[in-house]
Amino acid sequence: MQDNRFPRSQAASSQGDQLGSVMGSQPAALVGAEASAVLKNTYMLLGLTITFSAVIAYLSMNMPRPNFIVILVGFYGLFFLTAKLRNSAWGIVSTFALTGFMGYTLGPIIGMFAGAGAMPVVANALGLTAFVFFGLSAYALISRKDFSFLAGFITAGFFVLLGTMVLGFFMNIPGLQLAISAGFVLFSSAAILYETGNIIHGGERNYVMATIGLYVSIYNLFLSLLHLLSAFGGDD
Repeated sequence: MQDNRFPRSQAASSQGDQLGSVMGSQPAALVGAEASAVLKNTYMLLGLTITFSAVIAYLSMNMPRPNFIVILVGFYGLFFLTAKLRNSAWGIVSTFALTGFMGYTLGPIIGMFAGAGAMPVVANALGLTAFVFFGLSAYALISRKDFSFLAGFITAGFFVLLGTMVLGFFMNIPGLQLAISAGFVLFSSAAILYETGNIIHGGERNYVMATIGLYVSIYNLFLSLLHLLSAFGGDD
């Protein structure tokens, strides 16, 4: 009688390896599909919120500029509300409320430039912001690199910028505001790379939070470039 134990064992092992290979590749495929869906929804919502924010900024150009406390309370209040509602339809509503509020804070600033006849500076800052954002996003999407190593830099940069802003609030140091703006340009650029890479590699699975992260980076980038361009252009 022929002993078929070994062939059967080898066949079972081969089938097991194939099954394990299929099961092992399935999570990666699911993560990739989920990441693509999050990325698509993020860019769609980001485009809508930026448009909405721009409309609010235009309508509020002649309104008084809110003070620093109102901006902080409004931003962090709506941010934490959106984070709490991120898994429901109300999270989208809160996202528009947050970005609309940030647009309102931009309106009076742009209105000041319009009143001074310096709208070309605003246009240049807007164009440069778009160039940086699309350039960094394209690099992250094409290279597919993991930018998680930037997490430490972003965390350290946040505290450095926060401390510098507090110092500038109490002390009048020449050039400090320009240094803060330059720091925010680097900080926001790094944040865009990190956030985009985080979406691509499945680290961020909620497109509402991804949208807020990218919007805040674009907002800070635009304001910082506006300040730098106006300063070096003699309009500050």
